[in-house]
Parts: sequence; C-alpha cells; structure tokens
Amino acid sequence: MEELRVEANGHLGPIDSSRIPRYAGAATFARLPRLDQVKQADIAVVGVPFDSGVSYRPGARFGANHVREASRLLRPYNPAWDLSPFEEVQVADAGDMAVNPFNINEAIETIQQNALDLTASGTKLVTIGGDHTIALPLLRAAAERAGGPVAMLHFDAHLDTWDTYFGAEYTHGTPFRRAVEEGILDTESICHVGTRGPLYGKKDLDDDHRFGFGIVTSADVYYQGVREVVAKLRDRIGNTPLYVSIDIDVLDPAHAPGTGTPEAGGITSRELLEIIRGFRGMNLIGADVVEVAPAYDHAEITGVAGSHVAYELVSLMADNAAGGGSRNGYAAQALEAPRPSQPQDIESDQESFE
Repeated sequence: MEELRVEANGHLGPIDSSRIPRYAGAATFARLPRLDQVKQADIAVVGVPFDSGVSYRPGARFGANHVREASRLLRPYNPAWDLSPFEEVQVADAGDMAVNPFNINEAIETIQQNALDLTASGTKLVTIGGDHTIALPLLRAAAERAGGPVAMLHFDAHLDTWDTYFGAEYTHGTPFRRAVEEGILDTESICHVGTRGPLYGKKDLDDDHRFGFGIVTSADVYYQGVREVVAKLRDRIGNTPLYVSIDIDVLDPAHAPGTGTPEAGGITSRELLEIIRGFRGMNLIGADVVEVAPAYDHAEITGVAGSHVAYELVSLMADNAAGGGSRNGYAAQALEAPRPSQPQDIESDQESFE
C-alpha cells in the first residue's frame, strides 16, 4: 500500500490520517517514517525490548511496540507548545535495538554502542524501553556525546540507586548508583521526581543524599503544585545538558497499571505532562520512557500515557531546535511559576532532605 505522508519544510512526516485510517499500516511511533526512509534524523525514537533486569513482574520487553500502537492517535500539531514538531525537525522511528536477553552485561554494551552510533551525526534520542536497566548505557552515551557529566531528572516511584540484587550490580533498581559511581552524572544537577512508597531502610535515603540527589516526592507534587515543582527543578538544573529518564510507574496505577512494580499514591498523567512542558528552553539532550508492560495494561491506558509522554519529549526537543520561547501554546503557563525567593536545594517531605 502506498504511504501517503504529510511533508513540510523538507521534512517527511507521519502518514496522512485523513487519507489512510489510523488503524491501518505498520505502527511506527506516531506513524512517522522509518529511519531508513529519511536522509538524516534530528530526533530518533528507538525501542529497546529488554527486561532481563527486572526484580518483579516481567513484560517490559514488549513495551516499545505497545507504545507505538498507542501512538497511532497522536496528531502532528501540539497546542501545548503551539508547535508542529514534525514540521520543525525531521523525526523518525529507528526501530528496535537487538540486545541479548540472556546476558545483561553484553546487552548494556550493545545499547551503549547503538546509542553512540545513532547520535554520531547529531541526532537526539527518545528511547522507549524496556526496563530501567537500559538507562545506564544510554546515560553513558549521552555523557560521551556531551563531553562530560550530564544533569538528570529521574521520574520514578523508586530511587533506583540500590547497590545489588542477588549480587547483581546491573538491574533495573541500580542504574543511577552505577551512573554516579562512574562519574557520568553532574551530582549538583540530579533529582528524583515522584518517588513514594516503602523502602528497605533509612540507609536508602542516606545513600541517595550522599550521591547528591534531590527528591521531589509525589506528595510534594500534590501539595506544592506543578508550577512550584517546575520552578525548583529549573533552578536546580539550569542550562546544564539534561537527560530525562521516565519510569512510567511514576504515575499512579490508576493512570499506568501496565508496569512491573506499581506503587500507590503516584502523580497523574496530567501532572507529568505539565511538568515536562515546564521544561521549555532547558537543554534536553536525551530521554527515555521505560517499564511499560502491556500484559498488565487494561484498555491500553499505560501505552497511551507512554506515547503522550514520548511525544512531549519530542516536542521539547523540536521546540529547542526551532528557537522556542516565542510561541503562545499553553506550555508557557508552566513558566509563569512563582520563583523561590532565593536559590535553594529541592525540598522534600522526607526529613533527611530538609
């Protein structure tokens, strides 16, 4: 079947849904062209079907294609940004990385090399997992491309800074401890967002504080509101090259049931989207959306959330490439947040982070 695509500004865009039904044809992200169909991509969406690092429910290896299927409903104009991201830059689907499901160390090396290959000519990545183990090699590649440690905002119900599981150093609960140890994170510019739930002990928080992480809990988002949280995150990160890692379980199970380790009391999908929109103008160099497990996803709720989160990250990258800041989309409202009276660390309802 002939692919009737939207084209603008020399960029090959999604299949024209006014001429070919959304449910027809191959499911690339947002029905965009494959990477091999364009000369060069400014932004590539790539899948990593890997979940051998999970500690509870498996299934995130199927997450990338699940998000792609849900993304059929995405439309090319984003009113939040007053932007048509696929017209401003060339965005393409790079398919899936082929990684060894039986050897975590080899898989990590493969992901890192593939990320370096994909970004060799300046392409930025939005990666869809897969479990959170994949964030470590992606951060390694991002830091190498940035020429040094990068800032990170980590959206998750969990800290993911534990040491080992069953003696294994590389799992979905350990990537950011390893990243700190390897010196690829700017420890003045890292923060968890949306954490909640029980921990193994107070030492978990003490270790996390020692690594340099700030914490914005899901309760902080509720009590302080999106605008205040965005203001504090922007103060903490500044213009440092930023990597954003989003575990879909940052959302409450009501908004994302299809994940491996759900925790009650999470933020809403609306809050997550509005926080991302509040990053307008920040120096986003890469991002991932992980832990979507379709086997537990009722009515595709989690897939829809994941597809919209990835779309907002692509929009932020496209807005930056287009100059940003001059449009009147309602994303600009998040930038009207009340600023803290003086520079300060992220505050939290956790006593150890006062």
